[in-house]
Amino acid sequence: MEDFESLRVFVCVANELSVTGAARRLGKSPSNVTTRLQKLEASVGAELLVRTGKSFSLSAAGEVFLDYAERMLSLRSETMHVVSGGRSPGSIRIGSMEATAASRLPELLAAFHTSFPEHGVDLTTSPSIRLLDDVRSGKIDGAFLAIPPSFIESPLSEKLDVLGLEFHDAWEESLVLLHPDIGIENLGLDDVSVKKLAAFPLGCTYRRIAEEYLRIPERKEWEIQESPSYHVMVALACTGRYATVLPESVYQTLLPPDNLKCIPLCNVTTKLAWRKGYDTPVFQDFRDTLSRSTI
Repeated sequence: MEDFESLRVFVCVANELSVTGAARRLGKSPSNVTTRLQKLEASVGAELLVRTGKSFSLSAAGEVFLDYAERMLSLRSETMHVVSGGRSPGSIRIGSMEATAASRLPELLAAFHTSFPEHGVDLTTSPSIRLLDDVRSGKIDGAFLAIPPSFIESPLSEKLDVLGLEFHDAWEESLVLLHPDIGIENLGLDDVSVKKLAAFPLGCTYRRIAEEYLRIPERKEWEIQESPSYHVMVALACTGRYATVLPESVYQTLLPPDNLKCIPLCNVTTKLAWRKGYDTPVFQDFRDTLSRSTI
């Protein structure tokens, strides 16, 4: 098996899908990157990247190998940090829902940096379902995510026990339905006149909650417009034709115009999830910072 540096090169090329881009990020020459890739493919006995002109894509074997390569690099970093007793600088890879990254993490990450300036954090955002998979696979070390209340209260919640994850309650979010029916007092969910919902793609917990509260699966008149950000969702609501669901903490940061109104929906707990047994010194420092947080 090739050394860890070759694994790092492969992961970078797989993410960039470009030798030139990967070489720039790694501070290497394109020829050095190409040579390492060729030696790695010869070592594993499989084509990992499919080359089409100047572009790349992962082969079927490459997609499998990428998952293991990321885990091996993560385990190496974890091992080196643990055996040093946490004395050396470390880093963690944290995933988050968009809402949490927007309204909660800036203050938390600033506090973490102030207390532990030697540590680093790599942050990515995804829907909760994908975050669960990424934590389980070792692609990230921890994630801030939410699980629908209906899932927790159902027999399906037993599946959480076999995921091999641990959870810590981080924040309680109040979800609100943002809609343009400002002229009606004491408006209920069944009274919302618009029948279009602006939401993130499937896998988003807040979208699922909105669908459940509005009974969208059983009411065929509803349409869903998938949107890339809360800013776009609020903009769509401002057109007078859409409703959207978001945490009140995010709503307060966006300062929407006066032609929108809120209906409280429910409270949802944001959890920090991580793999059972994952307990590096840098992650302990991160969790300690979260425990002391007053956000």
